[in-house]
Amino acid sequence: MDRATDLRWFEAIQDLLRGVHLWLPQDLAPSLAEVMARVGLHTRVWVVNYEQTALIPLRQPGAAPEPLPVDGSLAGRAFARVRSARAGDERRWWVPMVDGTDRLGVIEVVAEETADTAEPDFLRRCELVAGLIGHLAAAVEVRGDGLERARRSGSMSTNAELLWALLPPLTASFDRAVVSAFLQPCYDVGGDGFDYAVDDGIMSLAVLDGAGRGLEAGLTCAVALAAIRATRRAGGGLVDQARAVDRALTEQFHDSRFATGVLAELDLETGRLRYLNAGHPAPIVLRDGRAVGQLTGGRRLPLGLPDTDVEVAEEAFEPDDRLLLYTDGVTEARTAAGDRFGEARMIDLVERSAAAGLPAPETVRRLTHSVLEHQGGPPADDATLMLVQWSAAAALNTVPKAAQEDKDEDAE
Repeated sequence: MDRATDLRWFEAIQDLLRGVHLWLPQDLAPSLAEVMARVGLHTRVWVVNYEQTALIPLRQPGAAPEPLPVDGSLAGRAFARVRSARAGDERRWWVPMVDGTDRLGVIEVVAEETADTAEPDFLRRCELVAGLIGHLAAAVEVRGDGLERARRSGSMSTNAELLWALLPPLTASFDRAVVSAFLQPCYDVGGDGFDYAVDDGIMSLAVLDGAGRGLEAGLTCAVALAAIRATRRAGGGLVDQARAVDRALTEQFHDSRFATGVLAELDLETGRLRYLNAGHPAPIVLRDGRAVGQLTGGRRLPLGLPDTDVEVAEEAFEPDDRLLLYTDGVTEARTAAGDRFGEARMIDLVERSAAAGLPAPETVRRLTHSVLEHQGGPPADDATLMLVQWSAAAALNTVPKAAQEDKDEDAE
């Protein structure tokens, strides 16, 4: 690429960074289009809906196209695989838009004849801009409701609004691991929730299922999440976190409210996993793409029912091992005839996704949608999945291709 082209790209990125200070959510797509036109590119931003079934175009001048399905479209493939895709011989690309590694959607890029799309850095630069827009989207989202409205296919219940506001991004990747989660029903989730954090080489994990329905269950889960985070951030371990939830639920509610859950810590250096299971379905360990067992130790009473006789269980992980955590809304999902989704079907789908080399977030998305298809409609109970993979390669599989090449070059 010649120096003049280099300079135009550099100035475009400068303009985006300067402009974002005053952007509202609705400014994201038109501002990007205006800036990228200076380097001979026409852009459109598509965000994924909450259900992760469709890509929705953000508003900008001109006629708005119809949403695109994630399954069965080239744009959807770019989103699902976190890999840029070219539309045949056209001068059109679909570039994944991520905030870190959390998939937000795609950016459609159409190059003018004057743009040199054959030069080696063209796609790398497009992915760099798409990643920047992903970060900026996350930054400006809280300033207005424009992005939230675009992503919603229906009205959000009060309890769902509460829980989504508390949850971390659906996917986060690190040098040696990736964690991805998803929950349904998106617009009316009750008491399910999840959390994760990585500090000093330790990945902390939590999956919760608050008893009850609606806002009652949502408040139970919210209080439990807050107690876990407050205790963890103060340096408390797994037992301390569980007891903090016991106290918080007992003090705040007087109706014997409780939540089941799994709390865990994975040492990303050694692979040592420590965990507690508070009346929750046993997590499943997958090795070499196959299920090899359940984590059946560390049992205690559900959170909110004080239990003084608790021992933290341990498991030794091997590189590339996967850990699948879930709530009973997954395995207990039933057809109208009463056929359970079941553990065997869940494991089979995860194993097939591993064989296909799917990124962790795509494995979780497809598994969650399989649960919905099995029931033929919205779940009767909350259904939450979390997949953890202790693998540097798995983490890179959630990063756009050009960024992955940069990482490989740094390692060399």
